[in-house]
Amino acid sequence: MIALPDWRRQEPSQKPDPKRVVASLPLALLQLDPDLIVAAVNPAAEQLMGQGARRLLGKSVAELFEFDEPLILGRLAEGEAQLFARGVRVQIRGQAPRRFDVMTSPVNYCPGWQLLMLHEGVGVEALSGDGRGAGGGEGIALRAPEVLAHEIKNPLAGIRGAAQLLDRKLSERDRAMTGLITAEVDRIAKLIDQMQSLSRRRTEPAQSCNLHEAVRRAQAVIAAGAPGPVAIEEEFDPSLPPIMANPDSLVQVLLNLMSNAREACHEQSAPRIVVRTRFASGIQLHAGPGGKPLRLPIELRVSDNGPGIDQALRDHIFEPFVTGKKNGQGLGLALVQKLVREMNGRITHDRDELGGWTHFRVHLPVAGSVDVV
Repeated sequence: MIALPDWRRQEPSQKPDPKRVVASLPLALLQLDPDLIVAAVNPAAEQLMGQGARRLLGKSVAELFEFDEPLILGRLAEGEAQLFARGVRVQIRGQAPRRFDVMTSPVNYCPGWQLLMLHEGVGVEALSGDGRGAGGGEGIALRAPEVLAHEIKNPLAGIRGAAQLLDRKLSERDRAMTGLITAEVDRIAKLIDQMQSLSRRRTEPAQSCNLHEAVRRAQAVIAAGAPGPVAIEEEFDPSLPPIMANPDSLVQVLLNLMSNAREACHEQSAPRIVVRTRFASGIQLHAGPGGKPLRLPIELRVSDNGPGIDQALRDHIFEPFVTGKKNGQGLGLALVQKLVREMNGRITHDRDELGGWTHFRVHLPVAGSVDVV
């Protein structure tokens, strides 16, 4: 039996003061007044911001932070909304951009007052070479996913090689087991490759490309690899201009979306998949303070008439390891979202219950509208 410290065996003489509780939180917490001005901060926020409370109090959220997701400032402006956003790219003034889990919450019985909370995950980036987390030293950063992948892939290759050697010495009846070992090793290796893609920081260069050519290239890959009875219908707008994207990343996005659509509707009596392109005016990506909004007028929609995604999962389908498939890994759509965002685009999902359709919409910029770095 584990012996408890003396102070744990004693009855507490008094309850902790709420201010002490807040001060003890490892989560960075900022209290905002109705004008989104910082009214109070806890020590974790001071440490995160690299500034003391005196310098932070009285400043607006827009002065201190630049959020990659405009939805966050929009929710704060509403005043009474709750939000939890995972892995958002945030730039704290005077620091390099990093990724945080961001939470907002109204203060009960105090109209207009809100709490803004930020948490930086330390598990994945704890091995950063320069000690500054995700923000710096990308050229020499030694990150956990790469270390993990290296340490796992080496023994996997040995296991696969040993299984192939055994396969040559076994009878036909016993080879099923070595085949199973090889298949499972390949599956794990593919999973690791997907995880590495999600953790990759380098953005593939974008260029002017034809959206419809990318769609047909993805269709050809699917047809060659796994021909099936479900034909993909096209509803293309031939007048669309070239888009700004990375061709290989775009094909990868399309392969994921089309393959998911085929799996979703293959048991329907009359399965249908429709890929539609159109010009969608009015959609834009808001830049930070002083930045020019980026218009995303090109819409690619992949639709299927399958049963749709489980209601409980619909708000989380772009998160890693969330899947409704029996044998799914839950990394495909997370990778799709990452690739689309790297191309300055956005992806959304919606369900038309009345018509019985599931839609994934990708919005992308026109060639020439994005500065190529």
